[in-house]
Amino acid sequence: MANDEAAVLAAVGSRLRALRKRRGTTLSDLAETTGISVSTLSRLESGQRRPTLELLLPLARAHQVPLDELVGAPAVGDPRVRARPIVRHGVTFLPLTRRPGGLQAFKQILPPYTPADPQPQSHEGYEWLYVLSGQLRLRLGEHELTLAPGEVAEFDTRVPHCVSNPGPEPTEVLNLFGPQGERLHVRARPAAR
Repeated sequence: MANDEAAVLAAVGSRLRALRKRRGTTLSDLAETTGISVSTLSRLESGQRRPTLELLLPLARAHQVPLDELVGAPAVGDPRVRARPIVRHGVTFLPLTRRPGGLQAFKQILPPYTPADPQPQSHEGYEWLYVLSGQLRLRLGEHELTLAPGEVAEFDTRVPHCVSNPGPEPTEVLNLFGPQGERLHVRARPAAR
């Protein structure tokens, strides 16, 4: 058992280095983001420093990966996400991801005739939404759009925005939220002619 733990800890450094290089981040950039010194980061990556929770948590946040990925934790048996609904002002949000940071996915259910927030909100991030059913009214800056099932919108959330349901049926929307500057990349095949 102790040998297994030592092997897992020994592999953390190379995992950290590979992740940093894959993202094109320098040790200096990572030090600035995490508050961990360049020398400590270098020793972690080379295996000369034992990884601790105090070091791994900020690194997981900076790389936007779960801690399990950094340490190579074994897969857990059941991959299902057990969504606990969050209800705000009558609107239900079902979390579809459990990973901290990075892209977050939610299913949003707006009851019939849900009014728009009188004061559109703005915040850091980027949003992509897809209307599954019903109608969705999106106020985005000076624009107001009504989206139908199958329609998609994506926008910088620093632009004041709010959504409402103008119709008599519930509206279901798939939302993806990402950090500022992180846009969704959708790949689709061209329509057959």
